[in-house]
Amino acid sequence: MKRISRKSALFSIGYVLMLTAMVYVLVYMPTPYLIYGPGGANEIKPMVTVREGDRNERGTFMMTTVSARYANLVMLGMSKLDSNSEIQRKEDRLHGRSEDEYTAEQVWYMGDSQSSAMEAAYSRAHIPYRIVPDYVYVFKVPRSNSVFEPGDKILELNGTRVTNNRSIRIALGNEKAGTKVQVKLKRNGTLLTVQAPLTTITDSETGKQRPGFGVSIATVQKVEPKDGRKTIRFTSTDVGGPSAGLMFTMEIYNQLTPGDLSKGYRVAGTGTIDKDGQVGAIGGAKYKIVAADRQGAELFFVPADNYKEAKAKAEQIGTRMKLVPVRTLDDALNYMEKLPIKP
Repeated sequence: MKRISRKSALFSIGYVLMLTAMVYVLVYMPTPYLIYGPGGANEIKPMVTVREGDRNERGTFMMTTVSARYANLVMLGMSKLDSNSEIQRKEDRLHGRSEDEYTAEQVWYMGDSQSSAMEAAYSRAHIPYRIVPDYVYVFKVPRSNSVFEPGDKILELNGTRVTNNRSIRIALGNEKAGTKVQVKLKRNGTLLTVQAPLTTITDSETGKQRPGFGVSIATVQKVEPKDGRKTIRFTSTDVGGPSAGLMFTMEIYNQLTPGDLSKGYRVAGTGTIDKDGQVGAIGGAKYKIVAADRQGAELFFVPADNYKEAKAKAEQIGTRMKLVPVRTLDDALNYMEKLPIKP
């Protein structure tokens, strides 16, 4: 039986340590970069339901996304060989926000785009509705605050229901900075009750100083039709941002009205939407073109201001997908209504 020399043992240990260090540097060591590329083209119908809507749909409406991955050295090297990937600095995306704050902001934008899509679809379908404040959403939390987290939904203060800045101001009217109040909130789907300290803040509406939490908040609103049979429900999604607004509106309008607006086509697209049906420009159009092509889309609605970028990418990848530039919801609806039904 051979004995392992001390020199050989030290060499083996050194080799293992060197290999471990290489794996850490190449795979696990964080870098200040992100890799952007094509995300997915996801069918919207499973995400949206109108209570007594017409869900007959031979084709499909799809939202498109951009993939943004925090990069290690291996991923950075591989991305340089991929013509559909782009490297950007992480800070250019975060702009001083933490990753949690950025994620919370994108979730809020998605919810806001869904609300705007409902308003636009109700208006176009001539269905009366109203706007109701629902809860207060936490965007940004200073490091000194250990009670709140980005993405928290504030529901009650000292047992009083709060739905917007005004209701918070009223609920804290008799409180003083330096004291604590009981806050009922929802975090990642779980109800919590916490004791939150108050500080002095400047009210965003009145410009006066008052007690508050020192966190950045926004009001989340509900869109309620007067006819409950036209109530819209969204399933939860891990996709953030406002750019699915147009395609959400297309799907909602299709369910609110009789007939099949899709006419058997695979229809993808992107673009923000406002309550008046105006379609706004988005980021990452060139990646979304690739994502839609990979999912066999036949039509792609793109904001007019993004058309040049989208057309260049479509020509580069040689897609047969038809690009349709739009500035309004009516542009997209009119285009679909004029299409022949696909055999």
